[in-house]
Amino acid sequence: MPAAGGKRVPRAVRERQMLDAAVAVFARRGFRAASMDEIAEAAGVSKPLVYLYLNSKEDLFTACIRREADALTAAVRDAVEAGAPPERQLWGGLLGFFEHTAAHPDGWTVLYSQARTVGEPFAAEVASLRARIVDFAAGLIAAACGGAPGAPEVAAYAYALVGAAESLAGWAATAPGPVPAGRELAASLMTFAWSGLSRAVPAQ
Repeated sequence: MPAAGGKRVPRAVRERQMLDAAVAVFARRGFRAASMDEIAEAAGVSKPLVYLYLNSKEDLFTACIRREADALTAAVRDAVEAGAPPERQLWGGLLGFFEHTAAHPDGWTVLYSQARTVGEPFAAEVASLRARIVDFAAGLIAAACGGAPGAPEVAAYAYALVGAAESLAGWAATAPGPVPAGRELAASLMTFAWSGLSRAVPAQ
């Protein structure tokens, strides 16, 4: 209950606070070790309120995965300049990916290091995110190399590019020393990928 004379916090704001706290705790402690008590304390609310809003630890973790996945997908899509040359669009997508993961390390840790390793149903949520990004990357790559988005060789390029981006962002998130900034990571992968894609010829 709100204090006398105080204002009730809107549900959307309170839920966002809980998810912010949960992402930080899950990233630091892992799904199995994290407790609802820790999450409630970090959010500044009671544990019963967390259960009231988000039902269970499993549902809370799923909500965190979906929120972070949606935010990452939006960052990649929004960074691509419509109508730009293919190489510029590909660069924008890579830049959006690496700048987002660098700016939201806890969210990336939940997606890359936690959700994929805990098992189902959480791994399926991350697989869905990956499929969305691969499909989007395939469209950019098809435009860049003159292939069809559904062609096997384009799919292969897309999976290779997304896998490389994930691995590079994972390294940047866990490296013990200084690492390149998001823009530098994007430039490294763009240089690596574009040297081949610019000369790629669709299989006949």
